[in-house]
Amino acid sequence: MAQARTTAALERFPGARVLCVGDVMLDRFIYGRVGRISPEAPIPVLQVTREETMIGGAGNVARNVAALGARAVLIGVCGDDEAGGQLRHLGDGMEGVDMRLIAAEDRPTTIKQRFIAEAQQLLRADRETVRDIGDEVADHVLAAFDAAMADCDVIVLSDYAKGMLSPAVLPALIARARAAGKPVLCDPKKADFAVYSGASLIKPNLKELQAASPQLAGAEGEEEAIAAAARALIARHDFGAMLVTRSAEGMSLVDGDGGIRHFPARAREIYDVSGAGDTVIATLAVALAAGLDYPDAADLANTAGGIVVGKAGTAVVRADELAHALHEEALRGLGRKHVTRDAARDHVSRWQGRGLKVGFTNGCFDLLHPGHLSLLEAARGACDRLIVAINSDASVRRLKGPDRPVQDEAARAMVLAALEIVDLVVVFDEDTPVSLLEFLRPDVLIKGGDYTLDQVVGAREMRQWGGQVVLAPFRDGFSTTATVRRLRNHEVGEE
Repeated sequence: MAQARTTAALERFPGARVLCVGDVMLDRFIYGRVGRISPEAPIPVLQVTREETMIGGAGNVARNVAALGARAVLIGVCGDDEAGGQLRHLGDGMEGVDMRLIAAEDRPTTIKQRFIAEAQQLLRADRETVRDIGDEVADHVLAAFDAAMADCDVIVLSDYAKGMLSPAVLPALIARARAAGKPVLCDPKKADFAVYSGASLIKPNLKELQAASPQLAGAEGEEEAIAAAARALIARHDFGAMLVTRSAEGMSLVDGDGGIRHFPARAREIYDVSGAGDTVIATLAVALAAGLDYPDAADLANTAGGIVVGKAGTAVVRADELAHALHEEALRGLGRKHVTRDAARDHVSRWQGRGLKVGFTNGCFDLLHPGHLSLLEAARGACDRLIVAINSDASVRRLKGPDRPVQDEAARAMVLAALEIVDLVVVFDEDTPVSLLEFLRPDVLIKGGDYTLDQVVGAREMRQWGGQVVLAPFRDGFSTTATVRRLRNHEVGEE
């Protein structure tokens, strides 16, 4: 992956607009513990501890789009029933998603109910109809599509074979998108890919590709066989490209010219694969809307898929998690010191639970110099574990001007993570670390002795939870700003 291009694209995610159309459903998760077998039958008894309800299917694609910081318009069909009302209520509470549901009186809302004990799914119960929507509802879908399409950059058709994306509706949606010059991505469920003809990209998993290409059966691990099947379908159905998701084998992208790129799986731990395909196609759509080409967008989607399978339930991936994953590539040799805010809080909880004193200091740390090292050594001496928070590149530009930082946040984090006295490095995007401090709640805040206590940003918040503020001895004579100025003056002198 071209990291510079991809990192720049992440900053454009908030401007991306994705139109998601497809089968919408209600996902219910019932969690509990199993401590005995039922006396009525040889089945486990689930002692329910909590329940979660969320929008699934095409709704999960829209949730992932919004989690990435982009905006989604969601068009779907639900029943005129209680579950449909729940879907509308959930949609009203989803920031970044404009949900436009069409009620159909002749069909129930699709419900998937999962029973889970200790991360193990025991049973899934579905309530649904899979017949195609009627002509009147189809007309409403097409009208809603026409109304929304102009304001969106990329269109995703998410087919769960529940009847909304019927053989009559699908070709009409694709034709209208092509006429408007909009890329249209299809997540297929039908064995005959002819109904998706003309799509810009189609994203089958390996099982779906095998159903569409019977000659592929038995050739699961053969990349050339997969590529040959994809090339034949691309030519037959006028697809622009095909992205084949292959579970533990990663993904394969075949373009319209027959070229192929393989992306190895990035998942470190597979916890739950529910909704992983939704995350992949949502990330792909947002990345394309942000200006990436198919290979870079597919690589980023592969990274997102590796993140989401490490989460429980129908989860989403956030833009900061993707950014962290990109930075982690550079930091991999330094262990796992560079972490997200959520991961840092987990570390703080574990450390404090063991009675360790957690320290926190922050700064830009652009061009690390002896003054920085002096502060870090003093900070480490005031605690058992030291977290260093650094301003993001955008934050440094706001504080220091458009020519700073000299080193980007990945490079600055890498240098700090290489220091033995630093236990964690966290990047924050705000101008001050106050919100991160409140989120982590460390025991000690350490700042340089060139401050007074009343000047320390975050001191008031630290006192609220009984934290301590320590002023470290200040080592004068070192300044990144002065160093940069001298270097630039030297360059001007040479000219």
